[in-house]
Amino acid sequence: MVDKRINVGLIGAGYIAGWHAGALKLTPGARLSAVCDLSASAADGLAAAHGAQAFSALDDMIASGTVEAVHILTPPDSHAVLARKCLAAGLHVLVEKPVALSGDETAGIANVARAADRHFAAGHNFLGLPSYQRLKQQIARGDLGRISSAEMTWALPLAPLRSGPYGLWLLREPRNLLLELGPHLFAFAHDLFGPVTVTGLYLGKPVALPGAGTRPQSWRITAEAGGVDIAFNMQLVESVDDRSVTLRGSSGLARLDYAADVLSVSHENTADLVLNPFLRQMGGAWGHLRDGIGNAARQIGSLNRKSPYALGFAGTFEAFYGAIRDGKPLDTRFDGAAAEGVMRAIDAAIALMPDQGRETWTPPKPRRRPNPTALVIGGTGFLGRDLTRRLVARGQDVRVLSRGAHGPFDDLPESIETCAVSLRDEEGLRHAMQGIEVVYNLARALGTTWEDCLENDVAVSDRIARAAQAAGVKRFVYTGTIASYDMSNPQTVITESTPFAQDMTDRNLYARSKAECERRLWEMARDHGLPLTIARPGIVVGQGGPLQHWGIGRWHGAGAVRLWGTGDNPLPFVLIGDVSDGLIRMGESGAAPGQSFNLVGDVPLTARSYFNAIHMRLGARIRVSSGNLTAMCAADAVKSVLKTHALRRSGVIRASLRDWQSRAHYAQFDNTKPKALLGWTPVSNREEFLQEAVDRAGLLGF
Repeated sequence: MVDKRINVGLIGAGYIAGWHAGALKLTPGARLSAVCDLSASAADGLAAAHGAQAFSALDDMIASGTVEAVHILTPPDSHAVLARKCLAAGLHVLVEKPVALSGDETAGIANVARAADRHFAAGHNFLGLPSYQRLKQQIARGDLGRISSAEMTWALPLAPLRSGPYGLWLLREPRNLLLELGPHLFAFAHDLFGPVTVTGLYLGKPVALPGAGTRPQSWRITAEAGGVDIAFNMQLVESVDDRSVTLRGSSGLARLDYAADVLSVSHENTADLVLNPFLRQMGGAWGHLRDGIGNAARQIGSLNRKSPYALGFAGTFEAFYGAIRDGKPLDTRFDGAAAEGVMRAIDAAIALMPDQGRETWTPPKPRRRPNPTALVIGGTGFLGRDLTRRLVARGQDVRVLSRGAHGPFDDLPESIETCAVSLRDEEGLRHAMQGIEVVYNLARALGTTWEDCLENDVAVSDRIARAAQAAGVKRFVYTGTIASYDMSNPQTVITESTPFAQDMTDRNLYARSKAECERRLWEMARDHGLPLTIARPGIVVGQGGPLQHWGIGRWHGAGAVRLWGTGDNPLPFVLIGDVSDGLIRMGESGAAPGQSFNLVGDVPLTARSYFNAIHMRLGARIRVSSGNLTAMCAADAVKSVLKTHALRRSGVIRASLRDWQSRAHYAQFDNTKPKALLGWTPVSNREEFLQEAVDRAGLLGF
């Protein structure tokens, strides 16, 4: 039998590509055949997981004839060029939002699609939700009456605004936030009511980016479409997740929670004054109950492959590939006209922004070039930013290794240079270390399988160390983690002489990978003279750090956390400034080479007392509940079995109860060694600690 499925290629193998690959499995008549990414390892990894062919050059994928349609999942500033190229090559194209950077660019893509007689679709995935289709049916039947106003809301914390990484395209200019998130909201309005006319814009809650300008975290855009008054709301601070569409009509009120795929509708009724409000509220409650039960059953039955997010993609893809297969025009939710209409409306909103949303902050002009003697790898992260700035404050010039040319240090051009080198390029790393005396390796990678960790964390650590030796670096400081210790026993006191377990196969991948990195680095120090010092920070808190710290518990949004355990034992908290001070001392002290240091603070704070401090000092009460670690471990074991046998995933790791108990940090730490050998003096005053960890940390973003 001839396989008539449409062969699909993904261009870009980042985070969103995994969702596209999963949704394609749910899409009739389509199959993933190829993955293309400039990073060959990223393309290989995703392609291997889905039985597809990997490419590192788009021209090669097109020339191979492997695909008939592509999804463009690269950074937005590359969308238009790639879309036009693929359409001209005869491929159907679906582009992730934003499809382009303007209405004109979008129209250009649509023109090429028409000339090539190919389909061009916008990835407005939430329009593919089943609940959204039910909402449109209610409107079509007149169940809501005549709609007078609508609110489209995206209220979801955007952690990179406060914790980085700051080199993302998303943060490069103020307008990029609207370009990235706005299409979700404007797509709803355009599809429901037609072309959107923007009438006003308010920006609030600015946050200062390190070494750059400010970005608004609160957006309110007023508009009109089809006689309906519309308010678009974007809130990016730490807040309760509210991604919703609310429609007010003459006969009913509808609220679509598009993040959860839940539609609730309330209508007026003819009951008397006593029953009337009760029945009205019960009508809305029934909608929540119906959709909640349906979603839960669907997710359990599909092992979460049919989550609301996945269903949105699946609905979008079904419309796209159905049109291709049947030779029919594309559904107007996703076609070129809709894509252009959405981007024209966003153009109008951007035009109301100060300086049209461009970055206006100008970095100071350097009077000299930096002469760096320290190299920070991972310098744009939470710890790396603080360490780099503290090194500069001590009069030292620094070279920062970054994935791109943009970093959070544009305000210090005379002291910091940013160097874009791949961590897979050993020769490039060696060249970047010329003239460097101290290397601080803060890099880490989170893999989903042990093979991922070996390739993207352990091998990278080895490569950096070899490059440092070849470059003649005098000090090599590596940041491991206290998570590699067995912290399951409250009676244990951990020092630097406490060994890791001989067998780490029952530990979580992060703890195991970091331990393996350390083991190999110690071998290089012993056998080849690597001038190694290892730092193992505790739970790091302070300015620029996240509210939702997973070292404390499992978070369910900004307002709720389930602790690892009861939360009554002291945790190994440490301030970011104290960690940076310890690292600097390791790079300078003659006693540091050949040693390891556990950087754990002096203030014995439990998880519950930490959250109580947030409540009392910031006025934000976070719902805190105890976590039954035995139950968590058992649930994880069931998930592991299902992933292995039902989903047929390879390399699934099942963590032991000991590993889960270690997450509670039951063991205590003795930090005598860094104090004695390095002269390290972490903050010991509780009030001073809380001022830095809570008051000045910017945990809520406002």
